[in-house]
Amino acid sequence: MGVDQITKMIPSLKGKVSDEEWEERVNLAACYQLVAHYGMSDLIFTHISARVPGTENQFLINPYGLFFDEITASSLIKVDIDGNVLDDTPFKFNPAGYTIHSAVHGACHDVACVLHTHTSAGMAVAAQKQGLLPISQHSMMFYGRLAYHGYEGVALDLDERERLVRDLGDSIAMILRNHGLLTVGGTISEAFRRVFYLEKSCEAQVKALSGDSELILPSKEVCEHAASQFTPLESKLSLEWPGLLRILERKGSNFRD
Repeated sequence: MGVDQITKMIPSLKGKVSDEEWEERVNLAACYQLVAHYGMSDLIFTHISARVPGTENQFLINPYGLFFDEITASSLIKVDIDGNVLDDTPFKFNPAGYTIHSAVHGACHDVACVLHTHTSAGMAVAAQKQGLLPISQHSMMFYGRLAYHGYEGVALDLDERERLVRDLGDSIAMILRNHGLLTVGGTISEAFRRVFYLEKSCEAQVKALSGDSELILPSKEVCEHAASQFTPLESKLSLEWPGLLRILERKGSNFRD
């Protein structure tokens, strides 16, 4: 069955949910398709969620079984922290996705979006004892703002949620050891931007470590200065999101359906 046939089976929710929720659905569907566009998806696995505006215990997540470039605003599933599906939908959600995302949304009410990937570079750095090294300007965005969570197996045990939240703390991103990457944001665009640059940081590290030359590590003082420069800059970087949506629109994407 083609993607058009799949999405035609899903009735549009536009006008059936609040304007705020519809806008969040459109942006989250775009985020899924952008993750696919930039080669950060993993078949039907990994997941991105967004808090339903105006709620503390409801979030949107992908329908388990659709590829990221097939996800539309109306196909996203609305669930609560207890795992109850709040939409009339033929789809289910990924249980591991529920564990990770319900943990963060349940504890961090200032987080609007949680984004998790299994990229080759991300998994490689997640397996390196030293973690992410401050060897590129991109990596400075995460200096002193990156957390780590030890591998416990596939995230199906709900008691892992407490440890996930504890390890994340107030960081903007977390490396899941032997697993992958996770970013959070006050907006969907912020979480996407962070994973985009965290992925680039990991790619640069993997390539740098593949050479024979000794790595140049900036001083702690320089790293701290660079990190402090990124903090105010981040609030001004939402300018790229409309351009990212235009990329999808030029491709003829149906993310707004």
